[in-house]
Amino acid sequence: MASKKYKIFIVDDNNMFLKVMYKFLSQNEKFDVHAISTGRECINRLNEKPDIISLDYTLPDYNGREIFEKVTEITPQTNVIIVSGQNDINTAIELLKLGAYDYIVKGVDTRDKILIAIEKIIEKIELIDENVRLKQAITKEFNFKNLIKGSSKAIENMFTLMAKAAQTNINVSIYGETGTGKELVAKGIHYNSKRSNMPFVPVNISSIPDTLIESELFGYEKGAFTGADSNKPGRIEQADGGTLFLDEIAEMNLNTQAKLLRVLQERELTRLGSNKIIKFDIRIIIATHRNLSEQVNKGLFREDLYFRLLGLTIELPPLRDRGNDIVLLAKHFVNDFCDDNDLPYKKITPEAQDKLMQYPFPGNVRELKALMELSCVLSDGDTIEASHININPLSLRQNILSQEKTLQEYNEEIILYFINKYKNVREVARRLDVGKSTLYRYLKDQEE
Repeated sequence: MASKKYKIFIVDDNNMFLKVMYKFLSQNEKFDVHAISTGRECINRLNEKPDIISLDYTLPDYNGREIFEKVTEITPQTNVIIVSGQNDINTAIELLKLGAYDYIVKGVDTRDKILIAIEKIIEKIELIDENVRLKQAITKEFNFKNLIKGSSKAIENMFTLMAKAAQTNINVSIYGETGTGKELVAKGIHYNSKRSNMPFVPVNISSIPDTLIESELFGYEKGAFTGADSNKPGRIEQADGGTLFLDEIAEMNLNTQAKLLRVLQERELTRLGSNKIIKFDIRIIIATHRNLSEQVNKGLFREDLYFRLLGLTIELPPLRDRGNDIVLLAKHFVNDFCDDNDLPYKKITPEAQDKLMQYPFPGNVRELKALMELSCVLSDGDTIEASHININPLSLRQNILSQEKTLQEYNEEIILYFINKYKNVREVARRLDVGKSTLYRYLKDQEE
């Protein structure tokens, strides 16, 4: 793709100067140079929306101030370089305050000074354009429906809450099992909020030892402790203006909880080994797979910190409760894997889809992704068969035993699962190898 050409007006009543500048600047293929000898012609051609104007301040028909005002009125995005034969400091300061990019006094090096100013303007324009492109790319990437695949009612409800969270600075609490995509939800909220141009700083509390968590969050000064060889800003400082995402917040020890509470209340902190107060402005999003209110009741999490962080609550449904989203996600992961590995697209057979739908996915979306990538490798043709869905028996066992229920509770859960699936007592009794009376007795107990 051809590089962008920048339209440049050189406005001057000195024909020799015009010819020199036109020839000099036209050597650069990125410059679309236009020589203009009167103020009137410059004003009449502003509808061409030049990127840059090199403007002689003392033209016969208009002075530079009048033309500059017309430029800011008609094409305010145009950058103007004022060129004058007079070293008038007051005029220069006034025009620079009004928005002129530079004020250059004519001399032997005028040509080079104008070129340097043009190159700096173009560098600024390209930086702005790149930031716009990046923001558009981020907006597209973190569009809720691009970020999280699914069309189930539970996911649609989650999108609604995410949108509400993104419209304000309210803190957000995200609950969900491991692998449900809590960090993706946090990123989606951040990158669709007014803070999207500022940092998103994730901190996984469970991965940081208790002895290091304070220095990670609050930062430290050189010499604050053994091994502190230089100053280091903490994660809270790094997130200033943006979002701090505290993943697995329930794993934070009570001592650090107390210090975090004080910092959040005051909106200021001091690094370890320093007395200097550092103010900050952040939004907090927390996530955990635990029931935080139960942690409060057990004395494992401070109640005052809990209410400060709580904000808007978003619960992520486990994959097993998302219905046909399982198949939708499976197809998405297969297509992505095939794209990344230059493989032909593979279809998932109905039998393979049924096998996926019957599996509870204790590892949630993360496990499904790994499962489908493996199935692509195991499949030699253009279809993924049920035999390619290599479910780990350990995962099944871990899922069944993870909540340590009573035998009666397990029996009830199994019966309820089959009744919801087959909607037919006779079929459920056949599959579970129990009498229909047992199932009817269970249903009666449920009604009572």
